[in-house]
Amino acid sequence: MATGNLRRRLHHADVDGRKNEHVDITDVDSLDEPLLGRSSYDNRGSEVYNPRRQDLWDDDDDDRKKELLHWSFLFSNLIAQWAQWLANIIASSGSMFGRLFPFTSDNENGNPVYLTPLQEERLDNLRRRLQISFDGSRIEHQDALRQLWKLAYPSREIPPLKSELWKEMGWQGTDPSTDFRGGGYISLENLIFFARNYPGSFQMLLNKVQGQRSDWEYPFAVAGINISFMLIQMLDLQSTIPSSKPGIRFVALLEQDENAFDHLYCVAFRMLDAQWLVKRASYMEFNEVMKSTKTQLERELVLEDVLAVKDLPSYTMLDK
Repeated sequence: MATGNLRRRLHHADVDGRKNEHVDITDVDSLDEPLLGRSSYDNRGSEVYNPRRQDLWDDDDDDRKKELLHWSFLFSNLIAQWAQWLANIIASSGSMFGRLFPFTSDNENGNPVYLTPLQEERLDNLRRRLQISFDGSRIEHQDALRQLWKLAYPSREIPPLKSELWKEMGWQGTDPSTDFRGGGYISLENLIFFARNYPGSFQMLLNKVQGQRSDWEYPFAVAGINISFMLIQMLDLQSTIPSSKPGIRFVALLEQDENAFDHLYCVAFRMLDAQWLVKRASYMEFNEVMKSTKTQLERELVLEDVLAVKDLPSYTMLDK
């Protein structure tokens, strides 16, 4: 990433969220107009057949010429009808042809949003992950908790699934399974992804290494669950097709990277901690910090030069 470009992005999206970046998302062209023009002339200036014109032939012309023109007229009408039929199919949301045309627009203004097959597939896969609730009785979910502990504390022995030691990671009680609630199993997957792919930032946030910290810090693991839930709401992932601007832009990012949600989660967590330090917040101000994190992330997502999660200005704060 060029230094000049990075500076420009950071100027437009400062960490404390005080600058408002106005970004226009251009609407897709309307399909109300017919695909065949109404003019009697095509783009090259040549005359198009018009059945109302009586001067194309006179009474002395032979029958063959009339027959050829008659069939030409019928063929033109057939093409026009077919084109209108195709336009109607494209305009209807959810149709097969519509999904082949990757229009992206702001559905809040009433314009349809079409998904490419790859976008639709990855969005469906993500939604399937969202539907999985955390179940402490499932062996694979128990193993995932143990895996998270091993990534967080490589040199320490894994504690029982109910232990006071889990509070050190930022769970509210001795049993982490009681803290998931609306976050679901994906929030545990997000924490594991963060620990694996950005261990530097993960350890820094887990151990509250950077900056002047508050006496009443936010609980790390529970904050992670809240971030997962916030992203699900912000990106409108529970709708059939996202309608918010951040949601629409996220679908485009998802086509570039099937793990876009997990990478975005890591950016959001790092951003939350930066906001926390800037505001010198305490535990009682956690919701306020979460709101400002959401606002800042929405601003960065709709920047025109953001084509992947790694293009987000705040991505540069992550340390692998």
